[in-house]
Amino acid sequence: MKRICLMVFRNILMVPFWYLKLCYYARNRDKISEEKKLALFKEIIAGANRGGNVKVRSYGVEQIPKSQSFMFFPNHQGLYDVLALLDGSPRFFSVVMKKELEHLPFLSLIFRIMGAYSMDREDVRQSMKVIQKVSQEVKDGKNFLIFPEGTRSRDPKVIGSFKGGSFKSATKARCPIVPVCIKNAYRVFDTGSTAPVTVEVHYLKPLYYEEYENMKTMEIAEEVEKRIRKAMG
Repeated sequence: MKRICLMVFRNILMVPFWYLKLCYYARNRDKISEEKKLALFKEIIAGANRGGNVKVRSYGVEQIPKSQSFMFFPNHQGLYDVLALLDGSPRFFSVVMKKELEHLPFLSLIFRIMGAYSMDREDVRQSMKVIQKVSQEVKDGKNFLIFPEGTRSRDPKVIGSFKGGSFKSATKARCPIVPVCIKNAYRVFDTGSTAPVTVEVHYLKPLYYEEYENMKTMEIAEEVEKRIRKAMG
């Protein structure tokens, strides 16, 4: 909360402009190009990072498919994770989030512009509908992010077990699976500190359909988790 206040205070002249622009983009989501949406996100995140003593270092950006639609599968450290990936990714993407995040100030506008889906993990039928919708949108050329741990880890040194069901959308869409290793993102919003922090985002080598077509979703989850654990060091 302290760092969010610092970000707002140091950008106090820009915040109303950004908010109004986000509202406009949210109302006209289908009329605005992905390039313009991503450019706005990057502008706002860059300003927030400067104000909040945050730096993002992105590695392996060349691993992200340049033309084919794909899905990101990162470890989950905190509320800053999605912003860190938006900061570094050259391609627009949407996200599957917990339904509890639907109404968070500011983030809810970003999620609406992204065309994000909220998932209730306690409702199997609703979860399956989301999986089917995401799969179809990826087939249609949209990129997505899913956190396969399901919830963020409270311990930065611990990566939770990846859930096989998280990969069903990717297997149905037959798209590249891009593992992403996130480091230090928990320090941005989840520690109460405003000390300078450098977040690292490592885009790892994708798994293409030809590599995983004969694997079960749990085996895919284990492979992606293994790659991220190795990158985490």
